[in-house]
Amino acid sequence: MPLVPQMPALPALPAAATGDLIRQMTEMTFSVPFVVNHRLTRMALAGPNPSARDRQEFMTMGLEKVTAFQQSWLAMMWAGAGISQDLMAASLGWWLAPWTAAPASRAMEVMHHAPMKVASAGLKPVSRRAGANARRLSRSVPKP
Repeated sequence: MPLVPQMPALPALPAAATGDLIRQMTEMTFSVPFVVNHRLTRMALAGPNPSARDRQEFMTMGLEKVTAFQQSWLAMMWAGAGISQDLMAASLGWWLAPWTAAPASRAMEVMHHAPMKVASAGLKPVSRRAGANARRLSRSVPKP
């Protein structure tokens, strides 16, 4: 019998976490090129003297980018804080039962899922905004 207990294999990533990330990335794959194309066309057609409606759209575009960036960083920060708490709980388990591999196994599981959780949390606000923009802009046609 080995002196150090063997840790079990890491479980697969939860389907909900991978499904959310895949859904967000797919939504962005289709909506971002549409939004960029629509806005660049609108800018080109507006020329050096954009209308009040165009100026409002361009202002909204800039504010949305800053807001989505801030929301994304905040969401990733909170996801990281949750992961940090899970790791602290696992290390506390190590102090309470150092003779078992369960706390180390739990810590490895938390670290295994951490990148997916942080990426999904960070993409959620950006994906939501890109989808909303694609839906909103699909109802309007850029006019010269």
